Amino acid sequence: MKTTMFLVRHCEAKGNTLGVLQGRTDCDVSGNGQKQLDLVGLRLRNEPFSAIYSSPLKRAYKTAQAINQYHHLEIIKDERLVEIDMGKWEGLPWATIEKEAPEQLRIWNEDPWKFEAPGGESIVHVSERMWEAVNDIASHNGGNTVCIVSHGCAIRSFLSRALERPMNDIPWSDNTAVSVVEMENGKANVLSMNDASHIPPELSVYRSSSSSSVNMGKKEEQ
Repeated sequence: MKTTMFLVRHCEAKGNTLGVLQGRTDCDVSGNGQKQLDLVGLRLRNEPFSAIYSSPLKRAYKTAQAINQYHHLEIIKDERLVEIDMGKWEGLPWATIEKEAPEQLRIWNEDPWKFEAPGGESIVHVSERMWEAVNDIASHNGGNTVCIVSHGCAIRSFLSRALERPMNDIPWSDNTAVSVVEMENGKANVLSMNDASHIPPELSVYRSSSSSSVNMGKKEEQ
């Protein structure tokens, strides 16, 4: 029985605007993020969600709350939906990482499946726990439509596995971007990916950033 999953990246958080690596750091929502919350809530107000799941981090949970204002469901926190643990890099400016660990940053940008954060988590592990979480949620909500709020790297790693494509073939999602996936018997059918059409350019860190490795960090992580 197919379960329709709406995977939503969290709204913009203060770490995104400051150019620091957030990972598990529990940054609060930014001013732009609050505006994004209103828009994603409106975007998803008529979807027939039977359940809403969220990463426990503040920026994700507040996004789930904004979506839930039109659905009035219990928001279920799932630790497996949390962002990658970036270990010793947590809270550092991307400019510092670029200066002090250029080779590891190159792997992060160019060959992410080989990346493991110093003192933290590997991309492979993120993908495994996300895949497990989404499949468990699907099995408990067979035939229904579910909303899952997570993070940039976590969602990207899941989509890479779902599409059986290299991670660098999967675009980074904008804040509050929506991907829709049908899950059935452990198999994924990606119907749409990273749709942020509800967010105007002036509210988008992604569309206002350049393509340098440091700025990629700002818009992509996490």
